[in-house]
Amino acid sequence: MGEEAFEHENVLMAPPAESGSSTTSSEQNINNEKILSASPAAEKHLDPQIQPESETQPPTGNPSSNAASPPPNGGLLAWLHVLGAFMLWFNSWGILNAFGVFQTYYESGQLFTKSSSDISWIGSIQSFMLLTVGIFAGPIYDRGHLRLLLLVGSFGVVFGHMMLSLCTEYWQVLLAQGFCVGIGAGCLFVPSVSVLPSYFSTRIGLAVGLGSSGSSIGGVIYPIVLYRLIDRIGFAWSVRVMAFIALGTLLIPISIMRMRVKSPKPRALIDWSAFTDVPYMVHVLATLIGFMGLNIVLFYLSYDAAARQITNTKMAFYIVAVFNAGSTFGRTAPNALSDRVGPFNLIAPCAVISGILMFCMIAVENEAAIIVVALLVGFFSGVFIAMPPVCFVALIKDKTRIGTRVGMGFGMIAFGVLVGGPGGGAILGTHDPLDWKGLWSFGGVAACLAGVLYAGIRVAKGGLKLNVKV
Repeated sequence: MGEEAFEHENVLMAPPAESGSSTTSSEQNINNEKILSASPAAEKHLDPQIQPESETQPPTGNPSSNAASPPPNGGLLAWLHVLGAFMLWFNSWGILNAFGVFQTYYESGQLFTKSSSDISWIGSIQSFMLLTVGIFAGPIYDRGHLRLLLLVGSFGVVFGHMMLSLCTEYWQVLLAQGFCVGIGAGCLFVPSVSVLPSYFSTRIGLAVGLGSSGSSIGGVIYPIVLYRLIDRIGFAWSVRVMAFIALGTLLIPISIMRMRVKSPKPRALIDWSAFTDVPYMVHVLATLIGFMGLNIVLFYLSYDAAARQITNTKMAFYIVAVFNAGSTFGRTAPNALSDRVGPFNLIAPCAVISGILMFCMIAVENEAAIIVVALLVGFFSGVFIAMPPVCFVALIKDKTRIGTRVGMGFGMIAFGVLVGGPGGGAILGTHDPLDWKGLWSFGGVAACLAGVLYAGIRVAKGGLKLNVKV
């Protein structure tokens, strides 16, 4: 045993063979391997510093140290983060999707008297703040401050609704519902789309679809809560009940959501290289235009039913819930399918179909027709609304930049939602007969144009073949 070890040490200490030597370096390596395999005792003489790195440096558990490890793509912890994202969507886009009920209520003049365009500024500013705050929330998220964003966002949403319950004038509602709730929802929105890609890879479409369905469920629950309570306990306490619902549901993501991957170094507020990424910028432009059209549906579908007396007042309020019920299925099943066929293969046709259905609203004259159109446009616009984050993930190669680039992208898209509602209100007018044909034509053209731009990205990335995942 000692002789074997002695022989091994001599071999390791032997100088490299000269170029003219009969024993080449490759032959010497083979001899070394034979000696190591034949002598277990010799392994004890090896310096521990040359042991494999995985045996001497265990993972630290730090988010930044796990950046290179692949996402678990499932498991209890990953699906708990889907639940947390569901609640974040529930209290960000879910509240926004319920604004159609507020629009119809404010149009009645019970709280204040303003034109349709002025009222829509409340929802537009709320949407604008939700998306614009992402410019600042993205880098904050990249620096690892997930908990800070969740706490500030939750406070903004709950406090804003509490203040809304005290409002009696237009400017007060604009500050409370437009700015305060909008800023809070913006702090919640970036984590809802940035956390999941670090926990899922091949199932990211399903994960984001399930998470984003929270906005549809919120768009179903919040309008029903407001309508069912407003005649019993008044507008003020109805809004306070909405605030308490938000508080209870937001405790879930605050309790369970944690960052798995953190950017290894602080990043700038803006990733300037994104502006030279053509597919990324075209995707931003397409979504900006498309969201202009989608805001027409979100803000005016319920008001159309009431103003043209297509339905009674009760059903006009429930139209918002019907729309969001259809949107629930549009945000789950197609997103799961996108894992197989690719997000751009779905978002392009669904955007065009959403636009066509808005054109169909021009011909709607009875309750059955508007319910069917509301369900269908809810389903296809659900794909349209939920798929852009998945498209961003597909277009962003450096996953540590997801927070910054998603925040930047939605910050630019915010200008579309800012002008969509008021622009539609200006087209609609203030005197009878209201221009419903012009309103729905505006929304339909915007959605169809967005679909064409999405199709352009799909062709640029995957060509004209239909069986290509893009």
